[in-house]
Amino acid sequence: MNFEYTPKTQDYVRRVKAFMDRHIYPNVERFDRELNEGGNRWKVIPVIEELKPLARKEGLWNLFMPPSHGGVPVNHFDFDGPGLTNLEYAPLSEEMGRVGWASEVFNCSAPDTGNQEVLMRYGTAENQAKWLVPLICRLGHITKAEIGPIRVFDEETRFEIVGHAADAFRVAAEAT
Repeated sequence: MNFEYTPKTQDYVRRVKAFMDRHIYPNVERFDRELNEGGNRWKVIPVIEELKPLARKEGLWNLFMPPSHGGVPVNHFDFDGPGLTNLEYAPLSEEMGRVGWASEVFNCSAPDTGNQEVLMRYGTAENQAKWLVPLICRLGHITKAEIGPIRVFDEETRFEIVGHAADAFRVAAEAT
């Protein structure tokens, strides 16, 4: 079996390594400081939230989702990611794994990755609108109340976010 990286994989490895060098490694101490401030471990860490838009802008977002599971999905969903195979994603995961929190910057951290995969493959349009879209966009840590109502038009991937969160989703989409 050939385990040489394809040119596509080599390009992604180069880009992830460069991002890690520019943004992750220089912020390890800052992360530790922000994590330990205030005594509450279960909080949003500002440096992670600041780096997420940079990873997304560089096309290093949602790298984990393979292109197909071989079956017919409950509802087709155009996933916001490059559609790398597991073999293509493995060396990227290795690079991100060098810093415990780095995968979250790329929106590739558990448990969100597993939840996204299940929702993409087996969720109805309503499930996807309610739960998958916020996980894919990861506009900070969005609560269900902040998303507001979502209208599902049919069993396609067409839904509309209404209310005050709609502008936030548009801004996030335009930033990419």
